[in-house]
Amino acid sequence: MSDLAVSPKATLAADIEVRTVPLGGKLRDFLDVVDPIFAGDAHYVRPLNFELGERLDPKKNPFFEHAEGILFTAHRAGRCVGRISAQIDRAHLEKYGDETAFFGFFDTIDDPAVAAALLAKAEGWAREKGMKAIRGPFSLGINEETGCLVEGFDTPPSVMMPHHRAYQAGLIEGAGYVKEKDFFAWIYDVGEPHPRMAKAEAMVRAMPEVTLRHLEMKTLDTDIRTCVDIFNDAWSDNWGSVPLTEREAKKMAADMKLILVPRLTRIVDIDGEPAAFAIGLPNLNELVADLGGKLFPFGWLKLLVRLKWRPAKSGRLVLLGIRKKYRNVRKYAPLALHLIGAMNEGAKAFGITQAELSWTLEDNAAVNAAIRAVGARKYKVYRVFHKKL
Repeated sequence: MSDLAVSPKATLAADIEVRTVPLGGKLRDFLDVVDPIFAGDAHYVRPLNFELGERLDPKKNPFFEHAEGILFTAHRAGRCVGRISAQIDRAHLEKYGDETAFFGFFDTIDDPAVAAALLAKAEGWAREKGMKAIRGPFSLGINEETGCLVEGFDTPPSVMMPHHRAYQAGLIEGAGYVKEKDFFAWIYDVGEPHPRMAKAEAMVRAMPEVTLRHLEMKTLDTDIRTCVDIFNDAWSDNWGSVPLTEREAKKMAADMKLILVPRLTRIVDIDGEPAAFAIGLPNLNELVADLGGKLFPFGWLKLLVRLKWRPAKSGRLVLLGIRKKYRNVRKYAPLALHLIGAMNEGAKAFGITQAELSWTLEDNAAVNAAIRAVGARKYKVYRVFHKKL
């Protein structure tokens, strides 16, 4: 077992009941189990029940137009002690043909028997569907929360990033899983632009064929579709990448309307063609940390007041992409640093003092080197595991 795990005395598997929860069904235990699991963890931020409920409802989440899934909860002595999801993404299978399912939303008490029982249920479901391997955690796919936190437990998660207990990765390994890939999150102190960013900004602005613009609220649906089109091209060769669909882009635009800040975005056009983009978001987790996942009866009012009068002091660079046709053109080499510099300037104007750049693949040496070169520091590591079935 990994040294990430605390090694408690395991309970008897016979004492554990694993219940099936259909997607779109009653989620109370699935949602509320995080309270005892993360009790005493000052850095955990419970996601909003409303948002998770929509994501786990096939009628509301377009992910399930190309995927299927199921939820499980573990119970002992009448108490819910863990949860997991299992899902199969047909878009992933069409691209990779690897007969691999995913698991996600994996949170348990520190008990190997509970973890093993839940993982066994996810594996059994995947095996019945004809899958030959399982990978995770992904909640629900690689374009959402990815990996199990293995380093960086001493700070809260940024918006749309996961958080786990320090023992969770060890419990996964103890159930027969091995590391497949690590993902990095970087922390950056907003302020005066690094000289490399300033130089890149000047070079990009001097190019007559280049125009720069922000995403705008009045054209947000169109602008998000533009960004998704660039993203699907730019990320198509990345490990595990799956393209976002038109309906997923529309849902993304709807979800961002409440918190999007145009000055934290940038679209770069080259000769009239959208060529690159970046989207940063205020860290919503700052504003909802004390709501316990609940917007009713007073959470909505608190959130709206805070969005207007107490904006977040931290943020996250959520997405950045450059079309492949421009990435290896020497003239356009400054585009990546320009985009990071634009996020720095926008964040400074909005009052953000610190930003997370995430996530990046552990073996994407060029991107990681560029991020490190402008002063960002790797501060969290998330791990994806796999197991043959």
